[in-house]
Amino acid sequence: MPSLKDLRNRIASVKATQKITKAMQMVATARLRRAQQAAEAARPYAQRMEKVLANLAGSISPGAPAPALLGGTGRDDVHLLVVCTGERGLSGAFNTAIVRLAREHALTLMSQGKTVKFFCVGKKGYDLLRRQFERQIIERTDLRGVRNIGFDNANEIGRRIIALYDAGEFDVCTLYFARFKSIVAQIPTAQQLIPAQVAGSTDTPAEDRVYYDYEPDEEDILTALLPRNISVQVFRALLENMASFYGAQMSAMDNATRNAGEMIRKQTMLYNRTRQAMITKELIEIISGAEAL
Repeated sequence: MPSLKDLRNRIASVKATQKITKAMQMVATARLRRAQQAAEAARPYAQRMEKVLANLAGSISPGAPAPALLGGTGRDDVHLLVVCTGERGLSGAFNTAIVRLAREHALTLMSQGKTVKFFCVGKKGYDLLRRQFERQIIERTDLRGVRNIGFDNANEIGRRIIALYDAGEFDVCTLYFARFKSIVAQIPTAQQLIPAQVAGSTDTPAEDRVYYDYEPDEEDILTALLPRNISVQVFRALLENMASFYGAQMSAMDNATRNAGEMIRKQTMLYNRTRQAMITKELIEIISGAEAL
């Protein structure tokens, strides 16, 4: 049985940890609102970009050559998985859920004889993936020290992806991130970037559709917009990840604070019982000695 001093030290240690988790919860709560607003504001822009690309792709005349980022290489032998995670932990299953989705996809592709390469955005994703796929990680970047994610950060990542594609390093590129739904729900998501997936507006009747004349040609506009679309989608993923990280951290630190309070209660009860037992034992010894005299 631990001594009273050990129990006092244990209670003091848990109380100190509880203060830290409570402070981290308050910080995550304060930053969550701004990150959530940024993620929600980026969604309409990214969705509208996809619709514009869909309209342009549908307007290309049959037989005309499609841009490389839209048509792809015509193969799917080499896959690049861009895994976006957080720079820090203490956020529950936020990082592991994204990595798990990418790992399952990678193992499925490898079982089909495909070649898989990784582009890690975030320290935690790199740490988790290198245990199993260290030789397949060809690019990595981290955003440590960047408190406010900007479009420049996403644009740099987008340029590196396009440079790898132009160098013939891969055929298909898929982006992995966590879509923010609520404080307790972050949905791991996979989105194909190259070749760009554009869905046609099949829900609108042909007679009600609006047709546009483009200047310059649709091919020229697509050639200019497709690289930007990659940066836009990466930017959206980074903002979604930021909001998801703070939501997951807020929830995890709240649970940790509650667990610390429960542990303090149990340890305090054990301390009181141990102290009472020692006092009772000393009284019995004193009474027994007095009766012996």
